[in-house]
Amino acid sequence: MRIAILGTRGIPASYGGFETFAEHLSTRLVARGHEVTVYGRAHYVSPRQLEYHGVRLKVLPTIRHKYFDTVVHAFLSAVHAVSERFDVALICNAANAPFAPILRFTGTPVVLNVDGLEHKRKKWGWLGRRYYLLAERLATILPNATVTDAQVIHDYYLARYNAPSTMIAYGSEVERRPDRTAVRRWRVEPNRYVLYVSRLEPENNARLVIEAFKKVRTAYRLLIVGDAPYARDYIKDLKARARGDKRIIFTGFVFGQDYRALQQNAYCYVHATEVGGTHPALLEAMGYGNCVLTLATPENIEAIGDAGIAYADELDLTEKLQRVLRDGSLVQSYRHRAQQRVQKFYDWERVVDEYEKLFGQLTGITSAADSGAVSVSEETNVAVTQD
Repeated sequence: MRIAILGTRGIPASYGGFETFAEHLSTRLVARGHEVTVYGRAHYVSPRQLEYHGVRLKVLPTIRHKYFDTVVHAFLSAVHAVSERFDVALICNAANAPFAPILRFTGTPVVLNVDGLEHKRKKWGWLGRRYYLLAERLATILPNATVTDAQVIHDYYLARYNAPSTMIAYGSEVERRPDRTAVRRWRVEPNRYVLYVSRLEPENNARLVIEAFKKVRTAYRLLIVGDAPYARDYIKDLKARARGDKRIIFTGFVFGQDYRALQQNAYCYVHATEVGGTHPALLEAMGYGNCVLTLATPENIEAIGDAGIAYADELDLTEKLQRVLRDGSLVQSYRHRAQQRVQKFYDWERVVDEYEKLFGQLTGITSAADSGAVSVSEETNVAVTQD
């Protein structure tokens, strides 16, 4: 199949979850013999880079603004994709739902991955929240198929809009390789630091993690991995709160092999995001063999099952983090359970099987996934429905 992926900042990933998703999905589809084009934004991917691990890259401009960056680029990508006559297009982000008809009117089937519930994010003003609510509704009408990546999000769309969706989980690799040299640049040693990874925006609760860690008695360090282009005041406040504690280190964005090294060498991982579907960093932490502590939201609980530790608030996190830092045998137990859970439910190859199968159903083009691959949703006892 000739497949287009629109709505991300582009690959190789240098921003967030959708970009990492696009990188894993596109390169694996190419390895299976498909032709894949990923559309990217000029301020994230060099226009001179035409290919990445067999994936064709098409870099287009956009307006660098909090409200227009995503939708302007998605519109331009959809218009460009019309002339390419792709067999199927995958659009990421519910905000880009209004552009599905551009491709559908010219005969290209469209799959839309809605991600989480963006209208709940604190960074959006009244206008942004209203737009996302409208886009959610359009996401159930305009594409050929709507994809959700968590049962909680699947159930939300069914209850609010009476709209079925195809539930396909996010994926993660499974590996753990201690490497002192790889993490030394951040002034840490393997198994001697707590890791937090997220865009540094209010609903991801880095402030909660920092305040909880400051109360923990330990010589271990806390690495805050992430950044955000439109949250400078918030990030300034975070750094001010951490200034008196030399154990807390801000790394900025980290991707690729450096990111894998940070995940695979951490003592434990703290997740604090409260909005979204399945969070990539949480699954990656589990797949890379971390004992994870996560804020007890329905989406996060769904992801960890019995393979992680849930906490309710700042005080609860402090107490549980202190316990984890004192009990290495508990950490080892959760590391093992976390990797087992990822292997069983969130393996990337089975995620790609699901997308390949869905694309094949929409195009009528058969693939390896149609010949008996086990579905991610079937394995997790999650019902799958499709528009």
